[in-house]
Amino acid sequence: MPLLDDAVILKQIDDVLGAYTRLRSRSKHDDCSDLPDTDRREAAARLHAAIVRLAPPGSTYIADCKKVIEGCGGASHILVEELPGILKAVRADYADHYLQSVQEIIHAEVFGDFLEMADHLLEQGFKDPAAVIGGGTLEEHLRKLCNKYGVLTTERGNPKKAEAMNAELAQAQAYSKLDQKSVTAWLDLRNKAAHGKYPEYTKEQVKLMVQGIRDFVTRLPA
Repeated sequence: MPLLDDAVILKQIDDVLGAYTRLRSRSKHDDCSDLPDTDRREAAARLHAAIVRLAPPGSTYIADCKKVIEGCGGASHILVEELPGILKAVRADYADHYLQSVQEIIHAEVFGDFLEMADHLLEQGFKDPAAVIGGGTLEEHLRKLCNKYGVLTTERGNPKKAEAMNAELAQAQAYSKLDQKSVTAWLDLRNKAAHGKYPEYTKEQVKLMVQGIRDFVTRLPA
């Protein structure tokens, strides 16, 4: 999970848990059964969405959440009672930096190998294939981030454009607007290389691009 973005994720979790705490303060019962059904369902929906969005795919948190929902028979007060504990556990592991998955580590190593290949090509004076490899690595990483944050990677059955994924990932707060602008610039350079517009960029720009992508992949594992 994104280590340097933990503060943002913790704030999102705290906001949801804070809303639940305020709901609980209005109730005389642990399961909030004396409150309006609409209030309980809204709280349950927010808790569920936060767990699905922020817990690692395939984690025990997701599995536990699914079990609770399947076992509640649609009773929103049970959801409200059970889900806060799961979300609090997710929060605790984020706070202790435990949520970088093995899958993310493997992806980082694979992407690192491709970026080293791009560096080697640059050293040999081949800026154009280096730009294509760097850009291809970036696009694949964007797809991994989409899977992580629940952003669709296809549209009407066709693979979504990299820039469209970039915009939607920023909108989903996977990364900042500043990162979004950097990704746009890197994709533009990659496209120029892929379409033979070699005089429109320099070796130094490709070098900075590869360095930037390496930092981006490291800061935002997927």
